[in-house]
Amino acid sequence: MGQHALGRSCFHFFKAADLISGPYRAAINAATMLGQSKNVYQAEIDAACELADFLRFNVHFASQIYEDQPISAPALRNTIEYRALEGFIYAITPFNFTAISGNLPASPALMGNVVVWKPSNTQIYSAWTITEIFREAGLPDGVINMIFADAVETTNIILSHPDFAGVHFTGSTGVFNHIWETIGKNLHIYKSYPRIVGETGGKDFIIAHNSADVDVLSTALLRGAFEFQGQKCSACSRAYIPKSIWDKTWEKMYEALKSFKIGNVEDFSVIMGAVISEDAYKRITRYIDQAKANPDNIIMYGGGHDKKKGYFIEPTVILTKDPKSVTMVEEIFGPVLTIYVYEDEDFDNVLHLVDTTSEYALTGAVIAQDTYVIEKMKNALTNSAGNFYVNDKCTGAVVGQQPFGGARKSGTNDKAGSKWNLLRWVSLRTVKENYVPAKHYSYPYMIEE
Repeated sequence: MGQHALGRSCFHFFKAADLISGPYRAAINAATMLGQSKNVYQAEIDAACELADFLRFNVHFASQIYEDQPISAPALRNTIEYRALEGFIYAITPFNFTAISGNLPASPALMGNVVVWKPSNTQIYSAWTITEIFREAGLPDGVINMIFADAVETTNIILSHPDFAGVHFTGSTGVFNHIWETIGKNLHIYKSYPRIVGETGGKDFIIAHNSADVDVLSTALLRGAFEFQGQKCSACSRAYIPKSIWDKTWEKMYEALKSFKIGNVEDFSVIMGAVISEDAYKRITRYIDQAKANPDNIIMYGGGHDKKKGYFIEPTVILTKDPKSVTMVEEIFGPVLTIYVYEDEDFDNVLHLVDTTSEYALTGAVIAQDTYVIEKMKNALTNSAGNFYVNDKCTGAVVGQQPFGGARKSGTNDKAGSKWNLLRWVSLRTVKENYVPAKHYSYPYMIEE
């Protein structure tokens, strides 16, 4: 991509960020609240703040990439051209973050690519608002092409097209696996090997040491597990707490949970709204009902659900005797937190348990005040999370500060909100310009004396 093309892209996305921060702020927040049942705070940090940050930081990172050039020897000039991929990008976006919905098509487009964007059917309201913003910012028609169609049919058509050049995906692990398999089977069709970038599921953890501050721990658990009804791929859904501090931790959690207000997010005192759809409601409540039937579990709080006035599910805390029980292992994507209380002296074994329980490796947090122990936990859990937090909740990555993504079955770890993600959407060409080219094939050593 040439410098002038980059400049034009920068202008459009900078302007879009300004529109989001200014005249469209209320509209995009309201669309996110009404369409996705986010409370006002969750909508603000997502739809307005994070999306504007994605757009502005992407421009900054793209400029850094373009300025990264090879060295040149005397009498020649070496450059790298960052070309758009030869074909189009398919962006598949989730319902739960308006910012992700905007970033997944915008980041390849910024690097010069044409994008076909398929938003989630349960996020269309705010997705349409994003499209209106891009249009007002002057982004030309045909650069980002949002479509409303059946997801399976759309994906099958796109993945069988010879000009398909890459997919930018956030969604379920099963869908991503199917996309990857389909691409592999269709490699003979494509002009070049497609770029596959995906962020999928998580079974995110918080583990506490007995040196933990219980106020910090209880707050991290409550916010990490129940903000936006636990519908975050980074949400805390399993926790490991030493027996010596469990009672104090639960006392604080219980008092807080009793004050949680659940209802229509148009009421600004509400902390939790409804889950996104009836399918989600059925899936989450099935996990809760199965947990109730398991004699190894105690429902410490919540467990109730009633869809008469909406798909509302109480914040649910499960205490389990089995650290490999279903709700400790499988992704639920709802307001369900399962806690395993361990003997303090079993700390080393529990670290291994945290690392090996789940197929995912997206986010995780450790809570401790002993700095030696913190380093031990970081080392033991090296591959357990792509975003790792110390004395904080395991949600809330900030663009430009904590690039987001995980490995194992959580995705390709290409770090949304960083230059490393943007590099996936360009194909490099090295250009050597020789100012003093050779004019004869022979070398000086060949001359006979």
